[in-house]
Amino acid sequence: MKYKALIVVTGHSQLGDTGEETGWHLSEVSHVYWPLINAGFAVEFASPSGGEALIDQESIQLDDPENKSFIDKLKIANALETMALREVNPDQYQVIYFAGGHGTMWDFPDNPNIDEITRSIYEKGGIIAAVCHGPAALTSVKLTDGEYLIKDKKINSFTDEEERAVGKENVVPFLLETRLRERGAIFEGGSNFSEKVVVDGRIITGQNPQSASALGSEIVKKWNQLELSSGRQSDTDSLHWVVQT
Repeated sequence: MKYKALIVVTGHSQLGDTGEETGWHLSEVSHVYWPLINAGFAVEFASPSGGEALIDQESIQLDDPENKSFIDKLKIANALETMALREVNPDQYQVIYFAGGHGTMWDFPDNPNIDEITRSIYEKGGIIAAVCHGPAALTSVKLTDGEYLIKDKKINSFTDEEERAVGKENVVPFLLETRLRERGAIFEGGSNFSEKVVVDGRIITGQNPQSASALGSEIVKKWNQLELSSGRQSDTDSLHWVVQT
């Protein structure tokens, strides 16, 4: 049986009260999708409510080969077909990855399905990853002991400074870096719009679209390390392993 990864995208398509459309960021999906596929994962897609999840039109750059091949393979026009998170069985996945896009700021935080699925995958030894605004999904996840998942963990995301640089600091419902810090994260941001990926055990976070490729590589690298340390084999029992880090 193949190992499985779940890519979660936003289903929210309105940018606050601006009247502008938003959605999920194409390269933040494609640049992680291909490393997972090449590593042998079966990849599935979900969004908070399921159904068609719109691409942020500003992110469609088809001169990027990963973007173009992703669009062509999945035959995407303006939206990605996704399953609803309420339908997801976390026992089936060893990796969960939250892609970015400003829409995540509205439908990822305080989402009980996200919180439960993420907690379950993490506590079974799985990898949790997110990039740009995707770490909004991690702001409300609590572990079985009641502590926030990100407490005392090194975490990165789209920074408050970057949000101000794109002029959306008064559009988003909260500043992501600030919220992550408030929930106990040890925030490690880099320079504006430069590649930055932070790895803390089985939690891998990236700062912006420029970080998606490196984050995809880090997920695969971490998975290979876990494979070597545990000696797991690709059989039906492998869906219920636990790794100590």
